Amino acid sequence: MKYLSEEDVVNYKRDGFIFVKDLFSPEEVQIMLEDIENEGGAVNHYLNARLDGSGRRAKISIWHSLNNDVWAAASTHPRIVNNIRILQGEDVAFFHGKVMLKEAQSGGAWEWHQDYGYWYDQGFVFPRMMSAFVALDPATAENGCLRVLKGSHKLGRLTHGAVGDQTGADMERLNQISQYFEEVTCEMTPGTVLFFDSLLLHTSAPNNSDYHRRSFIICFNALSNPQFRKKKLCSLDPCPVGTEDSILKFALQPEVAGV
Repeated sequence: MKYLSEEDVVNYKRDGFIFVKDLFSPEEVQIMLEDIENEGGAVNHYLNARLDGSGRRAKISIWHSLNNDVWAAASTHPRIVNNIRILQGEDVAFFHGKVMLKEAQSGGAWEWHQDYGYWYDQGFVFPRMMSAFVALDPATAENGCLRVLKGSHKLGRLTHGAVGDQTGADMERLNQISQYFEEVTCEMTPGTVLFFDSLLLHTSAPNNSDYHRRSFIICFNALSNPQFRKKKLCSLDPCPVGTEDSILKFALQPEVAGV
């Protein structure tokens, strides 16, 4: 069981993020990777691409409901939901899940932004929102891993605008303030989870390496945070909590010889 301590919460509030190494086992990570590679799976069903500022394609698969699949099992896993509750300081609702496919030699960049830069325009009143970023492949500087500005969540919301098909932070403002924050390169082993605040500034470079960088990001909203939008993207129902073995139940069963 990998649950955060009071010291972890203090560090999270100071920095805007915290790593939990090996929160998911190699077996659990492999089950998620197998679903990505399944042409009939949810990831391929919801797959689309967004152009970065240079015109390269950044592939993403995103959904807003919990279905009967491995991604719902991971999203509602007690090691995820209970840690989100600990860091948020209150109960939370599932907002959405997304798989990022930064493929070898082709994956595009994600521009500097705050997640709340997107979500503010979706009508959420407060930035009481956060994400759990699950590394499924080794994430390295060479294959375009996440980079964050430590403590930048304390800035509040920056102005955002269109950059390619993405939403990016105001670069003039970003260049002015970046000297005040340490840039952290988030190299991660598979199964490691980065919990981070919706106001934390982050980016990732294109993947010019020979190795994929695939990841799963689960986003949550505090129950106290309403959304001013007729067609709401997030319910205000508490996120359900699954069981410790919920992901393992989706392991592919080996074929029986002669059947």
